[in-house]
Amino acid sequence: MARVRYGARTEAEIAAARTASARLPDIWSTGVVARWETDPDALAAVLPPPLKPTGRPLVRVNISKVELPGYPLGAGSFAVAASHAGVDGWYPLVMPMTHERALTGGREVFGEPKKLGEVAVERDGLVVHAWMARHGISFVEVRGAVDGELPLPEPSRKTDFYFKFLPAVDGSGFDAGPVLVHCRRHEKVRRLERITGDVVLRESMYDPVADLPVLELVDITIGEKTSDQRGKVVERVGAEALLPYVHQRYDDPQQVHDAPPSEGTR
Repeated sequence: MARVRYGARTEAEIAAARTASARLPDIWSTGVVARWETDPDALAAVLPPPLKPTGRPLVRVNISKVELPGYPLGAGSFAVAASHAGVDGWYPLVMPMTHERALTGGREVFGEPKKLGEVAVERDGLVVHAWMARHGISFVEVRGAVDGELPLPEPSRKTDFYFKFLPAVDGSGFDAGPVLVHCRRHEKVRRLERITGDVVLRESMYDPVADLPVLELVDITIGEKTSDQRGKVVERVGAEALLPYVHQRYDDPQQVHDAPPSEGTR
């Protein structure tokens, strides 16, 4: 009988896949990063407990193109500064990706708030234009011109915070207790330049980042970097505390709060 591709994989095949993923070479991306200070009350309002604000109400946007073998990837992140258990890091609100391959693993393994979208970085000489868009709306756009090189930072470790959960089948909450994940990234930079420009936030009912306005622009850079990541579950989270925030993950909150009786999909 010919191999049934939906059939079970052998232990050797599973082990080989794990070995291959553990030996991936450095994958470099070209990315625009913008940081600004926003309204501290607005920032505090988007943080689910037990996350807390840091001493400075920062927002960070990262818009990158990644040269993955076989196809390019656009990857974006809109995150706010947050702290947990003495660790300062970033809590992403939305992470648009241009391919499902990058979307699935991050959501299912780490709990990343990834969604399919348009992400682009364009450079023409010194002029740089980068944006993230969904549903036909460029909800974040960064524009400017390169005005000088910056010294390369030492390799660093950064932390992102994610909540991993499964909405309940009957729409009543969660099927299992949600968890808080610390995702630690080791990052290396091989090129870094300063940009003079601005950040535009556009109104979108699906990605309402305009609620975190640019009150004081801190910096904009463009650079080439590579990183790896390791996640760790650090805390079980109370369902009642997290449930008011899970709409952040979805375009349609009814997917979580008002699930109708299932009739199946055929």
